[in-house]
Amino acid sequence: MSTNQVDQMLALPLQQVGHALASVPEDQWFERKSARVAPKDLAVPLVALANAEGGTAVVGIHDGKVDGVRRHIDRVNSLRQAPLDHTHPPVRTHFDQVACLNSAGELDTILVARVSPGEVVHETTNGECYLRVGDESRRLSFGQRQELHYDRGSPPYDGQPVRGLRVDDLDRPSLVAYRSSAGASGSFTRLLQARSLLSADGEVSVAGCLLFAANPQEWFPHAHVRVLRYQGVERGTGRRLSLDDTGDVRIEGPLPAVIEKAADVTEQWVPRRRSLAEGGTTFTGIPIVPRDAWLEGLVNAVIHRSYSSAGDHIRVEIFPDRIEIESPGRFPGLIDPRRPLEVGRYARNPRIARVCADLRIGQELGEGIKRIFDEMRLRGLTDPVYSQTQGSVRLVLEGASRIAPAVIAALPKGSTDLLNRLRQARQPLGTGQLVDLAQLSRPTVKKQLAALREQGLVEWDGRSEKDPRAVWRPAD
Repeated sequence: MSTNQVDQMLALPLQQVGHALASVPEDQWFERKSARVAPKDLAVPLVALANAEGGTAVVGIHDGKVDGVRRHIDRVNSLRQAPLDHTHPPVRTHFDQVACLNSAGELDTILVARVSPGEVVHETTNGECYLRVGDESRRLSFGQRQELHYDRGSPPYDGQPVRGLRVDDLDRPSLVAYRSSAGASGSFTRLLQARSLLSADGEVSVAGCLLFAANPQEWFPHAHVRVLRYQGVERGTGRRLSLDDTGDVRIEGPLPAVIEKAADVTEQWVPRRRSLAEGGTTFTGIPIVPRDAWLEGLVNAVIHRSYSSAGDHIRVEIFPDRIEIESPGRFPGLIDPRRPLEVGRYARNPRIARVCADLRIGQELGEGIKRIFDEMRLRGLTDPVYSQTQGSVRLVLEGASRIAPAVIAALPKGSTDLLNRLRQARQPLGTGQLVDLAQLSRPTVKKQLAALREQGLVEWDGRSEKDPRAVWRPAD
């Protein structure tokens, strides 16, 4: 459920608001608590929401029933003080009391806590740190907390003000569309303040500019997406450049429009193979990479790229056999790109993430990478491959067939990753080159290569076992 839906429910008539909030599931931005909750226990979801993208906690609803806070009025003041008394640094929280009918049909109120994304890492006063992941406030281990501190070494860039930019300077149609989506009726200023998109003195944040300015590239020239289509499987250089003569499009505008336009171009250009349609009677063109996989990769790139990295932009490169998406900014903290499914929930741009989720562009449940893997596997394709340079992350989605599960089970751990990297290299590689590429020990790589060779997945080309020029190549 998006933040917009919570706001819409809170604006319902008092006869409906309590039942509506009690019946919807909790999620990334929404949590319910009983009126009997202790202030120190309310601090847990406040910290978790602040360390993620912010959200709303409602006190007075529990186990599907509206108990309200009217009979616990002595506790309300203590709950309002929970951010000051039980979180460190204090979580920025705005409290409201909203009228409703409780489950007994009596006039009552619920306490609504609106939490802004944190500028630093927050913890409870007993020293525990939490992060909102899906519908739970997950307590972080020491290592996970270190990682979060590493990534929050400075306030999120998307919250910084754009000097001189005011609400009146933004694109009115974009704001009208967002206000309609939010179900709001107040001023644009109030709407943007509710999403932490304005500074204390009314200047629009980086996120607000990127989302709602008619042409954000006036302030951030690098905030665009470039879609490129190649005729060959290699990029090539100079006279051998395989870039199609009409296959280079630069897409600018506010981020929601950029995502939509980039998706339209990619949909048109993605290569298709002739295949039997469901039912097996007619042939149809099937994209070499499923739409849901590359679209999730594109959305993730736009929402999570580092907009503070000037001079670089997002690229969607379409080849006859694959799609590559590269975006500025590395994986958070100490994450190993060879194990992308272990990436924890983290939004580099929490304000952009929330608004895009409100617009149903990205559901932001912390499962984007998992979904890409699932979509590729459902189509019987090889797993996505992530890699990172000094300043960017690249996602490669191959149109190659996936290895049978029984074969994978017979291989040493990490063998399929090595095969994917060999495929991605698109040229034969020696054992030493694969050791450097995989960042593993030579005995481990040799063991994996031997197992892959035994399964017929790689081929070895050399004159003798000690041939220094011997190379490996994928069998397919």
